[in-house]
Amino acid sequence: MKHFLSGSIVLLFLITSLQLKAQFTKADIFKSSVDITWLGVDYSEVKFIGPATGWGDEGTKTPTEMRDKYFPAWNELMVKEAKVFKIAEAVSRAEVNFAVDVTADANAKMNKKEIFSENIGDFQLVSEADVQSMIKNYNFKGKTGIGFLLIAEGMSKGREEASYWVTFVDMKSKKVLLTQRMLGKASGIGFRNYWANTVKNILKAMKKDFKNWE
Repeated sequence: MKHFLSGSIVLLFLITSLQLKAQFTKADIFKSSVDITWLGVDYSEVKFIGPATGWGDEGTKTPTEMRDKYFPAWNELMVKEAKVFKIAEAVSRAEVNFAVDVTADANAKMNKKEIFSENIGDFQLVSEADVQSMIKNYNFKGKTGIGFLLIAEGMSKGREEASYWVTFVDMKSKKVLLTQRMLGKASGIGFRNYWANTVKNILKAMKKDFKNWE
């Protein structure tokens, strides 16, 4: 009986150790040997600061059009042109995995009647606690490891820039490992590219400063 109990204790210890090892920490984000999965951009809480009219080449925008057309278009563009956006380089990796269906689900559920605002104070409304709450509601569809995403907060026509929360998460535990607000300058021709470049510019800035985040 003693041998059985001893064996059981050892087995329990090994299982617990493996479970703890499977949990990721902030330090793992900066280890090039640890895989990272790009989850895309969550636009479900974004506010566009400026009138709904005159937003580029296609006139007036509506919340439904943003949700059904532009949110998917931006995320698809980032995957299609991953080397141009340099997603892997931003996190000091040779390559990253992709699972943008995670944020696609969140974006598809956006049901705001109005996402346009002329109140400049609405540019940064998402808090760090809000980020954690949003992540808790994600369906990672069985994926594990470290997920990397941007949570769009505000896009200002007047400032010509966008605010995002750059976020890393342990997909198994849904624990936010690191989240940091960054601003990206808008640029380019056409509504889609103009705002997509805010993400590109954030990723470019991350490449330079990433190691300083440790």
